[in-house]
Amino acid sequence: MADPYQTLGVARGAGEADVKKAYRKLAKELHPDRNKDNPNASERFSQVTQAYDLLNDKDKRARFDRGEIDADGNPVAPFGFGPGAGPQGGFRPGGAQFESGEGGGNFEDIFSGLFGGRGGGSGGFAGSFGRRPAARGANVAYRLAVDFGDAAVLAVQRITLADGKTIDLKLPAGVETGTQMRLSGKGEPGPGGAGDAIVTIEVQPHRFFTRDGDDVRIDLPVTLAEAVLGAGVRVPTVEGAVMLTIPRGSTSGKVLRLKGRGFHRKSGGRGDQLVTLMVDIPGDDAALVAFVEGWKDTEQRNPRANLGV
Repeated sequence: MADPYQTLGVARGAGEADVKKAYRKLAKELHPDRNKDNPNASERFSQVTQAYDLLNDKDKRARFDRGEIDADGNPVAPFGFGPGAGPQGGFRPGGAQFESGEGGGNFEDIFSGLFGGRGGGSGGFAGSFGRRPAARGANVAYRLAVDFGDAAVLAVQRITLADGKTIDLKLPAGVETGTQMRLSGKGEPGPGGAGDAIVTIEVQPHRFFTRDGDDVRIDLPVTLAEAVLGAGVRVPTVEGAVMLTIPRGSTSGKVLRLKGRGFHRKSGGRGDQLVTLMVDIPGDDAALVAFVEGWKDTEQRNPRANLGV
């Protein structure tokens, strides 16, 4: 094989980042999945991959720079003689092999950024250098709009795939907008097996619920009488209406908690529903106006004292 530095087009003193950048650029251009009608591209792709395999391994690169091994990773002197001979010489019958351990070339990491993982759906690289497994089919991306309440209670969602088939999808705990679910083998077919379906969740906004982490919030209007005297009122939740006790003497902004009425947590259990009371005053009620005009706060409180006014 030619000099690996020349193959990748980098200087001998190039850093690890420069080597990886050069390899990614060439691999993207020469990948066989993108050059099915160009057999020379496949050979060139093998060459740049082998060059990267050597230069990305600090030990092999140092030994190559010292002249102990050639561009194929074999000792310069015959096996058993000279520097690099013996168990530490790095000689491996049959040429270079792909490795993913520390110090070696992690090709799955490289290709995940170029072709969506696993070498562009090829199923990865295994076995002796130069032998590529049959390519898997491409992954297919879907976006699934999920009702706010369904997301909170993890209701099963039905999705129709590109081939017209429908499947029932079980939402994961902690689901939120941007959550991705992988359906193995539900992508496009290929000689090496079908790709995957990648479903991105979009939780739809609700007209009166809002999400706060794993909790659900709601502003609940109550009458002046319910706030002053206390009352039992119905309040909506993501699973239907329940009764809530309004304490006597409640004011706007008071928060009441309904345990376990929120979203399912990843760690287990559920969040709560937080109910903020909003005292609703009629805009033009003669009796109420007359009452307030004749009423005095015996405690002479200043409700804005905490604001410094």
